[in-house]
Amino acid sequence: MNHFQPSDAVLSTAKSGNMALPASAIAADTCTACPLWLSATGNLSVPMTNDYLFRALLQKNNKVLKGLISSLLHLSPSDISSAVITNPIELGDAINHKTFILDIKVSLNDSTTLSLEMQVINEHNWVDRSLSYLCRNFDQLMAGEKYQNIRPVIQIGLLNFTLFPESPEFYATYKFLNVKNHTLYSDKLRLSVLDLTQTKLATEEDKSYQLDHYSSALMRTQVARNPPVYDGSLLTTCRASLFKATTWEEITMLAQKNEYIGEATDTIYQLTQDEKIRMQCEAREDYYRTQRGWQDMLDEKAAMLSEMDIILNEKDAMLNKKDTIIAEQKEALETTCSELNKLLAWAKEHGYEK
Repeated sequence: MNHFQPSDAVLSTAKSGNMALPASAIAADTCTACPLWLSATGNLSVPMTNDYLFRALLQKNNKVLKGLISSLLHLSPSDISSAVITNPIELGDAINHKTFILDIKVSLNDSTTLSLEMQVINEHNWVDRSLSYLCRNFDQLMAGEKYQNIRPVIQIGLLNFTLFPESPEFYATYKFLNVKNHTLYSDKLRLSVLDLTQTKLATEEDKSYQLDHYSSALMRTQVARNPPVYDGSLLTTCRASLFKATTWEEITMLAQKNEYIGEATDTIYQLTQDEKIRMQCEAREDYYRTQRGWQDMLDEKAAMLSEMDIILNEKDAMLNKKDTIIAEQKEALETTCSELNKLLAWAKEHGYEK
């Protein structure tokens, strides 16, 4: 990678120890090999929620992959001896929405199957889709193998939308439980969802794992008081904000808080400088725009149909009200006619009829 001579401000920050850069980025007493992304400014050419960039980042940098997994599973980094992507793609090769493999399948410690996926657009099929991935990965026994040999399977979706609007949640985990007493049926199946749009709903438990993003003051205090060491939960805290970042300034700020976010940023910068990879990321963005266009059109039609239903329901209500009034008037008229007939019959009986 080419390098640049950083500004005095960047050099001062790096030397002070307040910038958590990769170890290779800073020399002992000088900063002559700082990464190029430190000088990057303005909007990102590819948003961090781009699923191709997400896959490329985790496929390119195994350390970042391990960091993200340890954060999401609440593990210590030392608990992860290996994390191997078993369905890699050839980065830069042409893909389309039919050939692109969205889910990232990981063999964790050669004992657990983990499926990760970044989902940008709500296609209203995530529940069924995630169950399909989960069951497909669980059904992995070869002929003659024992059922006890089935690996645990974990499906985690990083969603840029709220799965259940009536019950929004920042980080949710689902398991197979007895509906009466909540007894766990098996710990070999698990679904989790990280909602990138709901960081404000982080619970105390979420905060205990630092899944929500620290306030700037708290983060600066922690970085200042503690040397920048690896902390998986801190990575997840930054990760939610990292995926929502839209400018290099935001990413640089996050990278200053954690060495491994700095590593991720370095990889992201390299990936987005690769023309072939950037073109595939842009192709995914074009696909998103097309999907959003269709989705907006469907939403507009659905809204129009909903309005028409409301109007028709109001008209039905008015007609029902009129029918009720007519029925009441008819009943009153029949009652009046009946009383009149009785009166005429009485008059006739008593000789009053002429």
